[in-house]
Amino acid sequence: MQVILGRGKEGVAGLTYAHEGMYGSAMPRASTTSDAFNAIAEPRRRAILELICESDRAVNDVVELLGYDQPSVSKHLRVLRQVELVKVRSNGRRRIYSANPEGLKPVATWIHRLEQFWDHHLEQIRVSAERRAKENEK
Repeated sequence: MQVILGRGKEGVAGLTYAHEGMYGSAMPRASTTSDAFNAIAEPRRRAILELICESDRAVNDVVELLGYDQPSVSKHLRVLRQVELVKVRSNGRRRIYSANPEGLKPVATWIHRLEQFWDHHLEQIRVSAERRAKENEK
């Protein structure tokens, strides 16, 4: 296998295997509407979701508060709605978006598992540090 030294998007030299075809379409990226995790992978979508979790919002409120353009906000809200992270209701001519707690459950469950993992490891670190401190006192 031949390795080619090339320049990435940032212009930094690095190793690439582009000639091997490993960056082709063999592994397609999951659709942003496939699940909540893919939807919130996009930072602007997370910002919009956080804002809507604080309070129900109309599209124009999100545009004003975050400074994003209206078509972009509408697109991101459509994705969040498709994966059921937000709900929408009409209020006259306005569409009001609210967070959907049920849609957030898979994300909350996953985060809870990670919290348990880190709590366990931090406890191990604490015990080890206390043991070493006692050994150093002797």
